[in-house]
Amino acid sequence: MSDYILTGIGRRIKELRKDKGRKLTEVAQTAGISKGLLSKIENGRTVPSLPVLLSIIKALNMRPDAFFEKLNYEAPQRYIHKSAEHLVPIKKEEEATGFNYNFILDKAFENFAIESVVLEIEPGAKRKKVRTDAYEFKYILEGEINYQIDDEFVLLKKGDTLLYDGNIPHVPHNETDQKARMLVIYFYYNSSK
Repeated sequence: MSDYILTGIGRRIKELRKDKGRKLTEVAQTAGISKGLLSKIENGRTVPSLPVLLSIIKALNMRPDAFFEKLNYEAPQRYIHKSAEHLVPIKKEEEATGFNYNFILDKAFENFAIESVVLEIEPGAKRKKVRTDAYEFKYILEGEINYQIDDEFVLLKKGDTLLYDGNIPHVPHNETDQKARMLVIYFYYNSSK
């Protein structure tokens, strides 16, 4: 693997773990990492180092070539176009309720990567605060969100934008009786460059 950040690795790990009927705690212990780190990796909130990735692959009883063969690599293109029917529902945090993510696309560059999703948040949705090893951009498409960043709250309405360091604990709250939708773009960067 090069210096590129591969945002699909976490989804691949989660898919394999679930297909094999393995619990998060079990795979983390076998790999010699914390359950919290494995959860962050699976949910696309951090990208593992090569030694950590290889220990997870081994804990899943996989060969590295078999693990990587299903990751989606695209040839360099002048532009990327994804139509609405290509949105893919993904589950991030297993313990979250009312958070529906629809994956749009991801793209890795030499020093950074982006991942974009449309996030629908149901009224009364619940999730603990999370941290993401990326800057997060939010654009409210519909509804209203009371966004908690650490101990501060920012009220966001349709058309509002928010950008912050995802390493700060954060969680959106939908305190209304209507579903809220937002465009989310994660900007992962390689700080070693």
